[in-house]
Amino acid sequence: MEIKHNIFLLIDSEKGNKKGDYLVEYVISGLILLNVIAIFLESYKSINTKYSTLFYAIEMVSIIVFSIEYLVRIWVADLQYPKLTPTKARLKYIFSFLGVVDLLSILPFYLPFIITIDLRVMRVLRLLRLLRLLKLNRHSKSLQLIGTVLKNTRNDILVTVFMVFILLVLASTLMYNLENEAQPDAFENIGQALWWAVATLTTVGYGDIYPITGLGKLLSGVIALLGIGIVALPTGIISSAYIEEVQKQKEKNKKKRDTYACPKCGEQINT
Repeated sequence: MEIKHNIFLLIDSEKGNKKGDYLVEYVISGLILLNVIAIFLESYKSINTKYSTLFYAIEMVSIIVFSIEYLVRIWVADLQYPKLTPTKARLKYIFSFLGVVDLLSILPFYLPFIITIDLRVMRVLRLLRLLRLLKLNRHSKSLQLIGTVLKNTRNDILVTVFMVFILLVLASTLMYNLENEAQPDAFENIGQALWWAVATLTTVGYGDIYPITGLGKLLSGVIALLGIGIVALPTGIISSAYIEEVQKQKEKNKKKRDTYACPKCGEQINT
């Protein structure tokens, strides 16, 4: 039981021994980044041919480490969620976001041994290795902070996304009716007009589809101007919430620095 508790402290950054925690974090994070670099370099045929053995070795080491990490986290889940029964605690971890990410990051390696998979499907499954990048969320304080900000602002962001959706539907429908007769190929249906609306509202302006009628050009200009403000709304919401969360973290850290435990009784003392 003591061994299990010590292992839990190593993988739990909040409760564990700092040196041990940092060592585990650095090893796992380094391996994740190494995998992303390997996936990138494998796309170059000349490099992949020359260093295929090295890439295979990186993959095998990663699978072993990540598999052990996944099994260990299932094993110590009852310590992570002490209020739940061991079975419920393990199920909670398995179906949690990071638990699913941990599983999907190793699943492509094991699936061919379980079921027969078509080569094309296998290529798609190999892309799941990129999910290993999401594992950094557990080991990176910055990513955790961003996750907290997105969680706190999700309602505000959903409102702006809904506004953008309504504007896209209105703009694409209007543009279809304005341009369909003049450009039956470019604006054959509302779906094609929707592509134009996305490119215009985000002010990207690919130029593959554009209006040629006077009313169409007027609508295009209005949508582009609206896009400057509406698309910027989520950025402003997230930026404001991020600054607020950073300030909270600084105040929290300051309180920790200003508080220490009495060496005799262990009681927290404010300086």
